[in-house]
Amino acid sequence: MKNFSSEVELLKSGLLQWGIEIDDVKVEQFRKYVYLLVEYNEKVNLTAITEPREIIIQHFLDSLGPLTMDILQPGMRIMDVGSGAGFPGIPIKIAISELDMVLLDASKKRVNFLNYVIRSLGLDGITAVHGRAEELGRSQYREAFDVVVSRAVAPLRVLCEYCIPFLRPGGFFLSYKGPGALEELEASKNAIDVLGGNFVEIRNIKVPFSEKTHNIVVIRKEKRTPNRYPRSPGKPQKSPL
Repeated sequence: MKNFSSEVELLKSGLLQWGIEIDDVKVEQFRKYVYLLVEYNEKVNLTAITEPREIIIQHFLDSLGPLTMDILQPGMRIMDVGSGAGFPGIPIKIAISELDMVLLDASKKRVNFLNYVIRSLGLDGITAVHGRAEELGRSQYREAFDVVVSRAVAPLRVLCEYCIPFLRPGGFFLSYKGPGALEELEASKNAIDVLGGNFVEIRNIKVPFSEKTHNIVVIRKEKRTPNRYPRSPGKPQKSPL
């Protein structure tokens, strides 16, 4: 197994810039996660970012941005919608092991990888689920989570319909966005309102060693989502609220 110890030192150094320390067990889990991503990506296309240093910065540190906010607390139930190769859910779970985490993705190949990572890293209290948000938003997962996170590449107003139905009233939706966050928010005001949410803030996160713009749009769920949402699969994308 390749070592990647210098890359993981970069992760520790980056977290220290935020005043966060992680123990040796977590360091080892992150190191193994880098290895699994690089190895598995040779067989299945999981991420365009394959350099270990860039995985640490653009995936791990970016995913961990919410640790700089006062939202995530041990014992919370979290869902990661459109988890892909596990971002941001797995890095958050490693960092705060006492979270109850559900990773949701519509690709069976990616869910197989997520389960492989969960087993390989010995993670408890985390489940990978294969399915579409529009369908699972009407299942036992509806209004069952304290926080929903998503780095999925979709317009914010579409993501709102995917994600807000999973939140209990009082919960938070954290949407990872780049430089266009404000414009996306403007286009999402109707969707946020209709789905029972309320915009809180756009938090600019200074990700260590990265020159990119990293924003997290924070939406708080104030009231229950009307029963007709989410609409059937494909509808949110084709005709956004």
